[in-house]
Formats: sequence, structure tokens, C-alpha cells
Amino acid sequence: MSGNRRKAFLVSAAIVGGAMLMTACQDTDTDKAADTGAAQGSSSTTPSGDAATPSGSSTAGSGQGSGKGSDASGKGTGDAAGSGADTGNGQREPVEQSCGANDISWSTRSETQAGGYILIIAKAKSGITCYLPAALPTVAFGSDGTQAGPAEQSVGEQIKLSGSTAAYAGVNPKTTNGDGGKELDSIIVGVGDDDPNPVSLPVGTITVEKPIVTNWHTAPTEAVPFS
Repeated sequence: MSGNRRKAFLVSAAIVGGAMLMTACQDTDTDKAADTGAAQGSSSTTPSGDAATPSGSSTAGSGQGSGKGSDASGKGTGDAAGSGADTGNGQREPVEQSCGANDISWSTRSETQAGGYILIIAKAKSGITCYLPAALPTVAFGSDGTQAGPAEQSVGEQIKLSGSTAAYAGVNPKTTNGDGGKELDSIIVGVGDDDPNPVSLPVGTITVEKPIVTNWHTAPTEAVPFS
């Protein structure tokens, strides 16, 4: 009889988990034996086909996850486009930057040729590559903004500044023969009239009257402002 009760309990445990409450009236040894038998009985009564189904489902899920991850990675690589301008043929070229006064390291020196003039020297700051436009530099004097006129009849060529490359412009602050003019000790320089950050450069005491300035040149000997 005892064997029949244990067998009936094992069958009930396999069908309904709640049937385990029937062991409340049995002693501890009987409970342990029933638990062991239930585990064995449940394993032996599970169809092999049912066991294969969850395993197959898990494998399929893993395959789908791997595929999505690969797609996401592929999109990330494709979207990482290089910087620059689109040439229209699937390639990109670096955008050429125009120089502003704040992109440049400035210096001046006094020259004696052509009656004396100021040589302006422009170099790109470290790590910067930019282009000086084919136009006169803007050079002004004093609080009233007296501006230098052109010393040459035509503009020069665009100049690329990078590394040790320098550009030169010559300023003659006084082109008249009289004693007139105003005495100043600095000049204001910008890259074109629209430069938002012109710089003030010390030049010593100079007399200014009807000043002129050359175009930008790649050699200092070409930047002599003959009037």
C-alpha cells in the first residue's frame, strides 16, 4: 500500500505542481524520498521531442541576435564619413580655409629701401593651414582709421600659409614730400575689409600721410612699396 501511495504521488507531481501539498501529513523521511522520486519521474516522463524544441528555439534566438549585431556594426562603419567637401564622385576633399588675422603670427620690421617702409610678415600659427586671398591686406593708421591705398595696379595671387611659409606686404606710411602728416607708433592689419579680428602691430614712431601697401608676396624683395 505504501508503494502504491508513493507511485500515485509521483504521477500527480508531474501533472500538477500543487499536488506537493499532499505530503504535509507525511514524515520527513517520506518527503525526501518523494522529492527524489518526483525528480526522477518527471525526467523520465518528459518526451524527448519536447526537450528538443526549447533547445532549437534557443539556438534560433542566438542566431538572430548575432545577425542584428553585425548589421548595427556595418551601419556604424558606413556612416563614419570623412570630413571635407563632397566632390560628387563618392570621395571627399579637405575644405580650404581662408586666413583670418587671428590665424596668423604677425611681425614687422623697418626697411630702408625706397625711402623707408614697413615690411609686414605673416605666418600661419602652429597647426593651421589657410589661404591669404588674392587681395590687398587692410592696413589702417590711428584712431581715425586712415587706410593705406594700393601700391600696385593689380592684385596678386592667393598664397597658402602653412608651417614655415611666410607672406610679405610692404607699407609706405608717407608718400608725400611735405612736412605734414601725423605721428603714430602702430598699425592695424586685417585680412581684407571684413576681417572681424584685425591686429595692432607696433612699428615705432612713424609719420603717416597718404600711406600705400603692396599685395601679399612670397618673397620680401617683391613687397617693396614704390610710390
